[in-house]
Amino acid sequence: MTYHLKKSPVTCFFLVLTILVFLAMQYYYGQAARTPQAVFHFGGMFGLAVKAAPSQIWRLLTPIFVHIGWQHFLLNTLTLFYIGQLAEKIWGSKNFFLLYLLSGVMGNLLTLQLSPGVVAAGASTSLFGIFAAIVVLGIFSENPQLRTFGKSYQTLIILNLVMNIFMPNVSLAGHLGGVLGGGLAAIFLSNQVAPLLVTKKQKLLASLVYGIISTLILVGIFI
Repeated sequence: MTYHLKKSPVTCFFLVLTILVFLAMQYYYGQAARTPQAVFHFGGMFGLAVKAAPSQIWRLLTPIFVHIGWQHFLLNTLTLFYIGQLAEKIWGSKNFFLLYLLSGVMGNLLTLQLSPGVVAAGASTSLFGIFAAIVVLGIFSENPQLRTFGKSYQTLIILNLVMNIFMPNVSLAGHLGGVLGGGLAAIFLSNQVAPLLVTKKQKLLASLVYGIISTLILVGIFI
């Protein structure tokens, strides 16, 4: 696959936004940019704050663009550069935009629910969602190339999740949420490569499941 960001405007937008946020963190906080205070100030997820103040619900979205240190930032931006262009080619710019955000939001919802006392951030919620979406395409498509991609990313997801269990600084809840959100979104978002072997009812069901899970978590938090 050749890479041309001009043909992937949404990937380019997400990359630029991620880079600008990271550089702003370095400018304002310097060597302290990795601290929980800095991450929270720039929009990181902190479940206890959201529970205490429902107006902080925007933190379901902003952590996607916030990163903790150079290694975290470089790994996720490089992954987004490659996988983002592939996904945008598969789903088209509009649906890739939705896929990326829906995956990230679901990842942050599970982080909020399961790890409320941890300040978390990173694009990996969305990136795991893209991996899962490609796996779903491989399962529900007759396209041999997509099936091959799907099997490769299925292995990648499993290996990463197993590794996450032994990495205390990584949000396993966020990654699992991203996988769930991306997998569901891949069913109800149309792609441009190959039609999925799913019915309209299955697409509707996938969208309802996404909505119900999100609603139940939010209701459970605020009641």
